[in-house]
Amino acid sequence: MNEISPDRAGRPLPGTHGSLALGVPESSPGTIYALAVTGGIRLGPGEGREILFGRNRPDVHVCVGEYDQRVSRNHGRVTHRGGQWWVAATGRLPVRLPGSRLLYADDEPIPLAAGYTPLFVLGSRGREHLLELYVTADGDEAPTSRHGEHTRPPKVWRLDATERLVLVVLAQRYLLHEAYPQPLAWRQAAEHLADLQPDTRWGAKRVEHLVAKVRTRLSQEGVPGLTREEVGEPVGNTLNHNLIRELMEGATLVPTDLRLLDT
Repeated sequence: MNEISPDRAGRPLPGTHGSLALGVPESSPGTIYALAVTGGIRLGPGEGREILFGRNRPDVHVCVGEYDQRVSRNHGRVTHRGGQWWVAATGRLPVRLPGSRLLYADDEPIPLAAGYTPLFVLGSRGREHLLELYVTADGDEAPTSRHGEHTRPPKVWRLDATERLVLVVLAQRYLLHEAYPQPLAWRQAAEHLADLQPDTRWGAKRVEHLVAKVRTRLSQEGVPGLTREEVGEPVGNTLNHNLIRELMEGATLVPTDLRLLDT
């Protein structure tokens, strides 16, 4: 393939360009910015226009993982069709999207939402190469600094003392920062609770019922991934895993809660 002309590739962005997460200059709606550590491009919308990214600098618009042979020479493309930008993988290894979704070469292209989207190209020894994308929309404004404003608090869910104890027992492997944590099984959690509270009757069914009530309450408040209908079968530990992640990411459960297990 011949070296791509800058005129066909759009306006180049230097490697010194600031992160697209900070916003982009005022542009026509539908303009896309693509940026890696080596630089990138800005390209207006137009049916069939595309941005290629990968390791082989002469043959792509945005060079990603130039010195990493686990990255394919042409690892993916972003194409404009039907009034929208779509991202597709073309390399041997997948591209990781937000939410830990992996996009493979055999998968259908994924539409890009307006605004900022980071993509991660999987490389050698666990490394991931960042490709930032930003699609402009009507009314886009660059972020403004808010140095002096109050920090917006996270959504902390209210738990009573019994719910907190049960959930700390269930989530202790997560709170201990184990590499690949899993929720305790109902029987294991009940046995641990019985050790902590020998005068209280704890059984697997009671633990399961209490945790299910918390999941239902949070699901009704809009937290996704907490019902069988959403997740589908087989459920396994997914519902409890999603519950624990929600509670920890909002700081409802924190590692210091492990002190409850030291009684």
